[in-house]
Amino acid sequence: MFFPDTYIKRRSSLKRTLKSGLILILGNSETPMNYPANTYHFRQDSNFLYFFGLDFPDIAGIIDIDENKDIIFGNDFDINDIIWMGAQPSLNEKAQLSGVKITQPFNKLFEYINEAIKKERKIHFLPPYRAENKILLESLVGIKPEVIRNYASLELILAIVDLRSVKDKEEIEELEKAANIGYEMQVKAMNMAKPGVIEQTIAGTIEGIAISNGGYPTFPIILSQNGQILHNHSHNQALTKGRLMVCDCGAESARHYASDHTRTVPVGGKFTTKQREIYQIVLAANNKAIETAKPGIKYRDVHLLVCKTIIEGLLKTGIMKGNADEALEAGAHALFMPHGLGHMIGLDVHDMEDLGQKYVGYDKDTQPATQFGLSALRMGRMLKTGFAVTDEPGIYFIPDLIDKWKSENKHEQFINYTKLENYRDFGGIRLEDMILITETGCRIIGKRPPITVEDIEAITAIE
Repeated sequence: MFFPDTYIKRRSSLKRTLKSGLILILGNSETPMNYPANTYHFRQDSNFLYFFGLDFPDIAGIIDIDENKDIIFGNDFDINDIIWMGAQPSLNEKAQLSGVKITQPFNKLFEYINEAIKKERKIHFLPPYRAENKILLESLVGIKPEVIRNYASLELILAIVDLRSVKDKEEIEELEKAANIGYEMQVKAMNMAKPGVIEQTIAGTIEGIAISNGGYPTFPIILSQNGQILHNHSHNQALTKGRLMVCDCGAESARHYASDHTRTVPVGGKFTTKQREIYQIVLAANNKAIETAKPGIKYRDVHLLVCKTIIEGLLKTGIMKGNADEALEAGAHALFMPHGLGHMIGLDVHDMEDLGQKYVGYDKDTQPATQFGLSALRMGRMLKTGFAVTDEPGIYFIPDLIDKWKSENKHEQFINYTKLENYRDFGGIRLEDMILITETGCRIIGKRPPITVEDIEAITAIE
């Protein structure tokens, strides 16, 4: 946890923004794997962590704006728990670590909410994403689980997005720690990218790096020779010399801040001429985002500049043709990059997207597009100092998508389908870094994993 003052200040900011009512923030519970006592790794709700910092299950927090008090609801452990867990601090002792002086047994939460309903007080709650919290909210406020998200407080969502979007010094330090664990994971994966190695062996090894550093992977590891599949979680192949291995992974710091990096390396230690050519285009696109991102520019505009860089590179190869600006406006490049440039990162790898991605990545001045490819951009709004975002351009050759567009003669004025036939078995390349928006531009968060062709070939070379 951070110091108590951190959590007190965060809750005070929320009170000032919402002005009245009470705010209910639910913690998470344990989730059984196959019977109640055998659970998955516990992960606390990120909003609960942000405002209270307490990292154990079956607790809830009330921020009562009208009465200017904060309460933690939960139960102390009894002797039967202590036999298995060892001696535990009381709930009150733990709550004081987050600057909360009032604690009550968990069942008192029902009485507190019921009394607020009787007085017709506004109850702000967040859209739940776990089934047990949907059921709990039904018991508390009487709204069916299937429609509960419709009654979440938009005021609270927007206030939290506003607070959590700008990272403070303590949070940046945590992101640096997470990024440096991610660096270790990427370098290890590069070292292991040898012909004959099973993908799962590498995925399991780098997952162990995350765990041994006190956290867990921030999402299921993406590691595959079939890099044209954007989120490929299958790890059942043996690596083949001459193919490309995409590794997209991240780790949490001990305080649950996330990292997210992607690198693409040649199996066997040497890019082919064709691979090197495409790799350099993706690297130029990645660097273009770093050169361009700064306060006062929309990340959507950075995305479009990156896409133009990709188009210009593909024009030189002969895969694309025509005018770069016209191809960009038409969205012809989305055949090769059908996703957005990046997303917010913080306590979540896709930071705050449980609150609604449109509230995190967009605002009243910037709305999602409908054009294929651009519609997948998760972060489009104006950048501000303190934002942490990912920069992850890619080029993919997806046979099914190529066949579909070719059969429709789609964007044939911009795409050389004859030349494209030579790339059907290429796979894909993605290069992802984490960047922090500074007062004058941006910088990479943490130690940047090897990314130049020369460094990649040096670290993956067969001895």
